[in-house]
Amino acid sequence: MFYRFDFTGALMEVTRKAALSLRLKAFDTSTSEGRSQERYRRVALTAVASAIAKVISILTALITIPLTLGYLGAERYGVWMTISSMVLLLGFADLGMGNGLLNTISEANGKDDRQAAINYVSSGFFMLLAVALLIVVAFIIANPYIPWPRVFNIKSRLAAQEAGPAIAAFMAIFALNLPLGVVQRIQMGYQEGYLTNIYQCLGNLFGLLAVLLVIHVQGGLAWLVLGMAGGPALASLINWWISFRFRYPWLRPQWRSATKASGQRILHVGLLFFVLQLMVALSFASDNLVAAQILGPEAVTQFSVPMRMFSILPMIVSMIIAPLWPAYGEALARGELGWIRKTLIRSLLLTFLLVALPSLLLILFGLQIVHVWVGPEISPSFLLLAGMGIWTIMQNLGSTVAMLLNGVNIIRFQIFSASLFGISALIAKIFLAKIMGLSGIIWGTIIGYTCFTVIPYCIYLPKLLSTLHLRRELIPKES
Repeated sequence: MFYRFDFTGALMEVTRKAALSLRLKAFDTSTSEGRSQERYRRVALTAVASAIAKVISILTALITIPLTLGYLGAERYGVWMTISSMVLLLGFADLGMGNGLLNTISEANGKDDRQAAINYVSSGFFMLLAVALLIVVAFIIANPYIPWPRVFNIKSRLAAQEAGPAIAAFMAIFALNLPLGVVQRIQMGYQEGYLTNIYQCLGNLFGLLAVLLVIHVQGGLAWLVLGMAGGPALASLINWWISFRFRYPWLRPQWRSATKASGQRILHVGLLFFVLQLMVALSFASDNLVAAQILGPEAVTQFSVPMRMFSILPMIVSMIIAPLWPAYGEALARGELGWIRKTLIRSLLLTFLLVALPSLLLILFGLQIVHVWVGPEISPSFLLLAGMGIWTIMQNLGSTVAMLLNGVNIIRFQIFSASLFGISALIAKIFLAKIMGLSGIIWGTIIGYTCFTVIPYCIYLPKLLSTLHLRRELIPKES
């Protein structure tokens, strides 16, 4: 059973695998052991590249925020930040087809089926292109009737004049990125996410240079949005050209390679991911709303600031575990089920080691850290910090398991679990917030997650791991 293992031995094995995996030369994939080592190597490279990309992104933000704030002023800067936040809302616009494409490519890779990969890539590209065109057409039709100054609550004449062109520039770049994102899904599906992160670094640098140029020539808000969003888009275009010209020339999207069956498969898997993403987003989005409605708007600040401290840990963990998603799918397609079981154990252990001690330290010293960071106005209670620490550990372990479930197409189970978690947690948050105050919100989350995610996962996982050999042929057809 997956839960019977030697802790010290597993820890040493995780350390050894991590050390051996950090190398540029690929392993021989003609054997099962070689493929196992190559998966770990690609996971390690992707994690390192992701960390570098994240650091560059943070440094870019630290440079651009004061520059643009001083250049635009408070009101126009607020418009820019509001437009930037729309990326999260529009992340659902592909209807989950990006994730569907990732899963189908990793499956085709595991089966060494080039033709299937060709069909999936071409079908996915033209479907995403159609979605992008629909978004552009819908925006063109609706734009004249949307009072953007009122939407952004703008008072100055200059900001009112620039709001419309700025949102148009953003929508154009966003629509362009939808079909361009196909190459990133290919790289992730083939466990080469480190290439995606390299181009992400390049895109951030392009964006920074564009912002500096716009400020130098005194360009307007629309040009600033175009530069900041266009930098990553330009990097994606370069990634697209290099990938389909040199690295994956056989995968270049062609209309004749797009098939109805491939498109239906991508859409089917993608819609399940879309629903799952929506349920997860709704589950996690209610904290601030409950705080504002039950305890007042000032409670949102008291809750969100300490939560921001703990949110650093999931960001770090995601860099390591996210590359496992396509690796699980490829391993399942090859029938290498032992690797899946061992990797799940190791990833859970590594996740726990990464988050447990930092969470404990934040629980014990979080109050002092917050006071140094933002001042004594924010004073989280020990009960609130303890809840956030426990929730951080639970959330990261759950995300680690989710990488396995995503990779082997167990999506409906996650949707069911996330739906019950979201509903129960919302009820518990409201009830406990009235009794316990601010800490009741996080403890309501823990109660809902324990009842409808932790317990179901503990029951379901042993059964899944013992029957993967039976699911190998079924999983591609049902989720």
